[in-house]
Amino acid sequence: MLEYKDFLIDVGDFAINIGPQHPSTHGVLRIFVKLDGETVISAEPIIGYLHTGMEKFAEFRTYHQAETITDRMDYVSGAGNNLGYILTVEKLCGVKPPKKAEYVRVILAELTRISSHLVWLGTHAVDIGALTEFLYCFRERELILDIIETMTGSRMTPSFFRVGGIAMDIHHYFIDKIRDFIKIFPEKIDEYEALLTKNKIWFERTKNIGIISAEDAVSFAFTGPNLRGSGLKYDVRKNNPYSSYEDFDFDIPVGDIGDVYDRYLVRIEEMRQSLKIVSQAVENIPEGEYLSYDEYPQYVIPPKKRALTTMEGMISLFKYGMDGIKPPKGEAYVSIENPRGELGYYIVSDGSAFPYRMRVRPPSFCSISAICKMCKGYLLADLVSIIGSIDFLLGESDR
Repeated sequence: MLEYKDFLIDVGDFAINIGPQHPSTHGVLRIFVKLDGETVISAEPIIGYLHTGMEKFAEFRTYHQAETITDRMDYVSGAGNNLGYILTVEKLCGVKPPKKAEYVRVILAELTRISSHLVWLGTHAVDIGALTEFLYCFRERELILDIIETMTGSRMTPSFFRVGGIAMDIHHYFIDKIRDFIKIFPEKIDEYEALLTKNKIWFERTKNIGIISAEDAVSFAFTGPNLRGSGLKYDVRKNNPYSSYEDFDFDIPVGDIGDVYDRYLVRIEEMRQSLKIVSQAVENIPEGEYLSYDEYPQYVIPPKKRALTTMEGMISLFKYGMDGIKPPKGEAYVSIENPRGELGYYIVSDGSAFPYRMRVRPPSFCSISAICKMCKGYLLADLVSIIGSIDFLLGESDR
């Protein structure tokens, strides 16, 4: 919590506000910056301008209705947020989805990861002055959103996962579009790198800027590309696999010194690895059901028995809510690897059809907390590069 003394400045120093309404802050974020000339003395992030009360809002929705809240928290990675939430509810209920559903979940999550990294790369490049990269990145992002829309009916907020599986079976249009995308995307990544990776201006604006050591990254609870950019090889998909990630062969890219350039290279390589996962998953989707019908405990009404036209259906609606889900009293926590880092959901059940409490562990909140550490001693122009390289989203930080 900032105090009054934090806003006092010494004679000769200069203070400015960046944000809260400013494109370079990647959301509704205010950064109170103290300068000595153009050198940053301190940069204090101030959040709360986008607070929506989503966790509290979830307590007044049934378990499946609450899913639609999660993809609004990180609207650039909707499927990833849905997945973390659904896995937590399934753990609470003791429900295991079919293998087919797990593979489809992985496909959607990894496509969303690529899409999220493309948004980051395009906007980050614009911040530093490379306008062409934005057009290239959003060209391929549109293809990904079309694929997601083909399967889920929505481009950014799918809410397609269900407790025990997915909403509907896959179709050949979905598979065909993915295969077409797999063919063209590797050369597109090469195009992104041709514009930036060895570009002298890009190199000078990102190399040895915003360095955060592995030790400091851990102390700030960094996860995801920001942690791996500092050289630590930690990824939830490898360290604590979920949704059949143990079936896929992929590498975890890491950086060397944890500067802006390393975080850029890590995300570039992550797109290649995500495409590798999608390629394996789409060619090896198991046969069978897309939604579990037979493994539900007695406190969860199986989907086939939820017809509201029968007396049994009306009774189940009254007893279990619209979802047919009424978990026993208890609590569950599950974390996944989201594009911005480790995303965790903690849900408490009181035995009703509504979550008693939902708490989210967002990676962006931890990343924002390190802005002052990463910016101190650099130039004001470097601050924009640094906060862009963190890739945070205020929707999940404020909630």
